[in-house]
Amino acid sequence: MQRRPILATLAGLPLLPATSRAQPAAWTPTRPIRLVVGFAPGGSTDTAARILAEALGGPLGQPVVVENRVGAAGNIGSEFVARSAPDGYTYVAASVGTHATNQFLYPEMGFHVVRDFAPVSLTLLNACVVVVHPATPCRSVAELVAFARANPGAINIGTAGPGSSQHFGAALFEQQAGVKFTHVPYRGGAPAIADLVGGRIDLVFSPIVEAMAFVQSGQLRALGVTRQDPSPSLPGVPPVGKAVPGYVFNTWQGVFAPARTPAPIVAAMAGAIAGVLRQPATRARLEALGYQPVGSTPEEFATFQLAELEKAGELVRISGATAQ
Repeated sequence: MQRRPILATLAGLPLLPATSRAQPAAWTPTRPIRLVVGFAPGGSTDTAARILAEALGGPLGQPVVVENRVGAAGNIGSEFVARSAPDGYTYVAASVGTHATNQFLYPEMGFHVVRDFAPVSLTLLNACVVVVHPATPCRSVAELVAFARANPGAINIGTAGPGSSQHFGAALFEQQAGVKFTHVPYRGGAPAIADLVGGRIDLVFSPIVEAMAFVQSGQLRALGVTRQDPSPSLPGVPPVGKAVPGYVFNTWQGVFAPARTPAPIVAAMAGAIAGVLRQPATRARLEALGYQPVGSTPEEFATFQLAELEKAGELVRISGATAQ
């Protein structure tokens, strides 16, 4: 599976100067705005959403309040937003899971991730870091591949469950590296990392934000990052693609409004989001957690989502993931 050109293009958007395409239209909110997160407080989606919400309060002139509506792999929060009034005051902090993968895992969601939403902006990209316990003999991705090829199924890999970013990142790696792991699913990324730190499993393809503190403290060893280039938050950790040519795996987050939200409102929100993601302070907070801030127009985000849906369908196929 190759990285699509649009991903590389959008990844560079934060570095571009502001142009007319990013200017807000003539709409100004007159009351607080709700940003719904379909996951528990403290997770990667919630953390990034709170940084974004805090930054948006200034340019919008109204507070942006994060509201957690948890359950069904983010579907409960997404459905709430899909059924909300399209008046510009309710949005969802979406992810590749909620607005791409889940469409293939949950055939009876009660809503559709394209038809029932208006794309606003791609906010950030997030890669994974391949982490092992320090007692593991593998000190590089190349050594991991060599060991896994010589010992099929001997490496126990923890994930946040079938269809999670950890699962898909590992499945894509298995396919491209020609190796086989033993999948150990958990109910979330935190317990998988906890068991890795405790030495009860061997390997996790963890979102950088969830593993970085353990790497920095020496409790885990980082072998590689799944982005195309090194991560500024983990200097010295090489891309996995140096050992497994062509391997790249990114997750993403973005903001959607209910379908039929007026275009001027969507354009204004997209402009505000792009603006705060260019702010040095906001960028620094996100980059310190391993995120890559983006910011896009609604049209770019719509194109991006359609490409990601195609990729998600293929990842579900090769991983064998099913809804639990």
